Amino acid sequence: MTSGNNGASTPEDDDPFGYLYADGQANGAQPPSGGGYGYPGSVNRVRPVGERQYGGQQAAASTAQYQQPYGQTVPQQQSYGAQPNAHYQAPETFPGGPPAGGQPPSYNDGGGRGRGPNTKGLLIGAIAVVAAVVIGISVAMMNGSDDNKSGDQAGSTPSASQSASSSPSASSSAAADAELPKIDAKAVLLGGGATTASDVAGAKAAGGVYVAGFNAVGASLTWNASGIADSGSYRLYVNYGVPGKDATATLTVNGKAQSRALNLSNFAKAAAGDYEKGWTETWASVQLNKGTNTIKISCEQGNQCDVNFDQLYLVKD
Repeated sequence: MTSGNNGASTPEDDDPFGYLYADGQANGAQPPSGGGYGYPGSVNRVRPVGERQYGGQQAAASTAQYQQPYGQTVPQQQSYGAQPNAHYQAPETFPGGPPAGGQPPSYNDGGGRGRGPNTKGLLIGAIAVVAAVVIGISVAMMNGSDDNKSGDQAGSTPSASQSASSSPSASSSAAADAELPKIDAKAVLLGGGATTASDVAGAKAAGGVYVAGFNAVGASLTWNASGIADSGSYRLYVNYGVPGKDATATLTVNGKAQSRALNLSNFAKAAAGDYEKGWTETWASVQLNKGTNTIKISCEQGNQCDVNFDQLYLVKD
């Protein structure tokens, strides 16, 4: 086969560069001018963009949109969700393949604004979950705080029964103590040689006067205690002084002698013979009647009676 036009009817049998060779020029090959490869009657390969057929379909309808020079901006594609564009031409139909540096297709919201995947719904869902958790924690804390307050109030505030049982009894006891009689020993009925004196310092009675001379059998002092509001058990308190040694006496209430002697021990731990350091106090439980009661302290056989008496008073037992 020689260069030139061999009468072939197909483009692949033409030598596009036949005009460059001597035999081609002898056969009439000429440089291309306005189309063709240079041979007379050769197939014209130059065609407008878009008119070439691919797969048996004609893309001439899109020619008007893609006749601008290759590499310029491709006209904007159809909006997302709109009807298919009849003039759309797939990138692979471009001569030479898709444009270099082409970007992947983007989505359009219809107003020309591109957008990515729908993350707005995910963000709203996450915010809703966080808000629900925060609200749940707040409610739990509020409930716990209310429970603690209720428990504190129940534990700290006394109930009505507690107030009624404690305060009135204390006030009643205080009132009873205030109303119960109290007397200096010098003011009671003395007998059997008992007498008043004031030569030993330290007595609480008015003027420091106390009852002395109680160191002989038969000596006594009798107190008619009046104003007892209720019958019951009481304590008889006796202020006395001993000369550094223990003493005893017989206690009689309303004519009945007590089974136990009145204990007049040396609780002050005074030295022997020291009456001034021997002032102290003792008490005995007695049963009293409502109204007036006779209380007698006497020196009887078997008692140790070397003692001075200062004051007498009663307290509800």
